[in-house]
Amino acid sequence: MGRMNDVTKQLAARAQGPVYAPGDEGYDEHRVGFQLLDPHRPSVIVAATGPQDVLAAVEFAAGTRSRLAVQAGGHGLAAPVEGVLIDTRRMSGVRVDPRARTAWVAAGATWRQVIEAVAPYGLAPLSGSFPGVGAVSYTLGGGVGLLARRYGFAADHVRRLDLVTPDARRHEVTAGSDPDLFWALRGGGGNFGVVTGMEIDLFPVARIYGGSLFFDLEQAPDLLDAWRRWTATVPEEMTSAVTALPYPDLPFLPEPLRGRHIAQIQLSYAGPPEDGRRLVEPLRPIGPVLLDTLRELPFTDSGAVFDEPGEPHAYRSRNLLVNDLTPQALAELTKAAGPSAPVMTVVGLRHLGGALAREPRTANAVGHRDAAYSVSVLSPVRAGELEVVRETHRDALAPFAGNAVGRSLNFTFGPLTEDEIRSAFAPADYDRLTRIKARHDPHALLHTNHPIPPAR
Repeated sequence: MGRMNDVTKQLAARAQGPVYAPGDEGYDEHRVGFQLLDPHRPSVIVAATGPQDVLAAVEFAAGTRSRLAVQAGGHGLAAPVEGVLIDTRRMSGVRVDPRARTAWVAAGATWRQVIEAVAPYGLAPLSGSFPGVGAVSYTLGGGVGLLARRYGFAADHVRRLDLVTPDARRHEVTAGSDPDLFWALRGGGGNFGVVTGMEIDLFPVARIYGGSLFFDLEQAPDLLDAWRRWTATVPEEMTSAVTALPYPDLPFLPEPLRGRHIAQIQLSYAGPPEDGRRLVEPLRPIGPVLLDTLRELPFTDSGAVFDEPGEPHAYRSRNLLVNDLTPQALAELTKAAGPSAPVMTVVGLRHLGGALAREPRTANAVGHRDAAYSVSVLSPVRAGELEVVRETHRDALAPFAGNAVGRSLNFTFGPLTEDEIRSAFAPADYDRLTRIKARHDPHALLHTNHPIPPAR
């Protein structure tokens, strides 16, 4: 056994799942997730198998005055915890009620597990572009997915959350039981307790028309602005994005893309495929299409739309939400994040609006519904590159400052200042979140990616 003291052994005796201390076999496996840059360094890890293990871990953290963090399948680790880490990956159950069109999703379930559980009923969740992400953490931060413009944020369609608050009490949180906490949890992130499961709405989507068109930005230098103009013409059933990055000339990559500055237009249409094909046609003349993966596909294959890499790695990302994209800003972004950038930089643009712009039936803390687009820059980080990555990201996003309305915390992978976190919410909403934080976690026991401080 590793450096497990007598107090930690008492926790191990209470927990049904494994408990790890530094030096134990399995400790390193459980302390890392998808983000490998600066991983957690906890004094103890609880590999929770259910709510009772979460409760035991929270009681232990409170009793020893240790910081407490939760890790499942998310991508956004911002700063490591050195106290207690709850790994929820073993809590992966999904229960479906096809008549009610709802699913109960346990804390560590990935969207892939949810998608596969609900697909036999012709239903789909409001999952993200990468099915390997944890469903709960994604939803607590808002959640902009492949059906976003048609149905809104994932957080808009949560019916119930089971929660363990830092005072080691279990709650079933609904709009009726605790309106303030229900409001805060949906969009305010993991700042108010440890969610052990949630009940969500499902939607009658069995198939989509989706995939990507790949272009060379050297051959189509105005592509980002052409996509922007096209987004003004499409209905809410069309959700789209663009990813741009320099592809290295490596043999395992698709031959047409090697050694080029590639723009990948990603499309998900929740309607008849023939309508989707018609809507996409204006994009094809932008430039020579190097690769075309558009097709009708079952929602179980929805991860193929973005086709994002599935291997954990070290990276940082920053984001802005904007009310418009100007041609000049997009041209400057293409240059700043292109092959001449000091570090490899991946640009991500997402078209918002539609149902995302409308208030849900039950209000929540999701901020900046008026944003028209999301702009993100992401870079892998090797030893000694952190500062140059920060500078590259600042320079790449600088042209958008005049149109910025805030930021999305779900697309920000790295630490932020309190003012930067505040900018993700309306001012009155942020103040309300701090008051709710003070009520449920006055001593800031919870260590979250983007912490909201308790009001003083």
